[in-house]
Amino acid sequence: MVARSDIFLKEMHRPAYVALYEKGELHNRIKTLGEILTSCCLCPRACTVNRLEGEQGYCRAGADVMISSAFPHFGEEPPLVGNHGSGTIFFTHCNLRCVFCQNYDISHQGEGKPITTSELAQYMIGLQRGGCHNINFVTPTHYVPQIVAALPEAVELGLTVPLVYNCGGYESLEVIKLLDGIIDIYMPDAKFAREEAGARYGNAPDYPLVLQGVLLEMHRQVGDLMLDERGIAWRGLLIRHLVMPQGVAGTKEICAFIAQRLSAHSYVNIMDQYRPLCRAGEWPEIDRQISSREYREALEIAAAEGLHRGF
Repeated sequence: MVARSDIFLKEMHRPAYVALYEKGELHNRIKTLGEILTSCCLCPRACTVNRLEGEQGYCRAGADVMISSAFPHFGEEPPLVGNHGSGTIFFTHCNLRCVFCQNYDISHQGEGKPITTSELAQYMIGLQRGGCHNINFVTPTHYVPQIVAALPEAVELGLTVPLVYNCGGYESLEVIKLLDGIIDIYMPDAKFAREEAGARYGNAPDYPLVLQGVLLEMHRQVGDLMLDERGIAWRGLLIRHLVMPQGVAGTKEICAFIAQRLSAHSYVNIMDQYRPLCRAGEWPEIDRQISSREYREALEIAAAEGLHRGF
């Protein structure tokens, strides 16, 4: 006999997108998102190109989904990896294309292959069958309509693991609102706190303001990161912040915003793996790795602001 508490926990951890599918609401979201592709404003750049007619905007993505890889990833945060890995699907192209990008062959150079939404659904199921604890969409911003369009088939095939929205933080607030009840775990980067850094390294001077609105909406939808009895995430917000040389990322401002406007219980990964890749050599102030002192100071800043999870 199954204990009543076990049934309750199973229902509580049930992915949100399954309920939307059963209500028929998922199909409404698919229609609304699909219409955006005719005048693309999936991100704040709002290029308004008709991607269904082959036009390309800043991100260079077309009508078809392009991926570079799909595999169980064991290098993500522990609450995502668990024992069997995070089922990552790396999407080609990017709406930011930062000058120091560590995946520039995928994001800048467009390495990858086109797939159908049906094939995307099959990838999701394959990762779940392989034991992955979640489906981790890496750089999904410019393919949101196609990703959501793949979900009904995936649900019908038995998809039940959480969906992770692993993005750069430069998102359309309207699109994020359309993802309410679809995404279980949001994992945005919090890259820059200052307009000049957003402009200089991401060609996005409005990045800090956009990020704040997006973080607030993501947190409203899913709240702080929640873990099951195994320590594996099933819902919530997980924020990444990459420490950069010379403090150009604005660590103090970002940590203060998270602690004061979101929650001091926010799960924040303070990352130390900055490398001067891609075109970083063109900017002397970021043309080096961070020092151990810079990273230690970033951790101290986060703790001083009251953050205590994830680093």
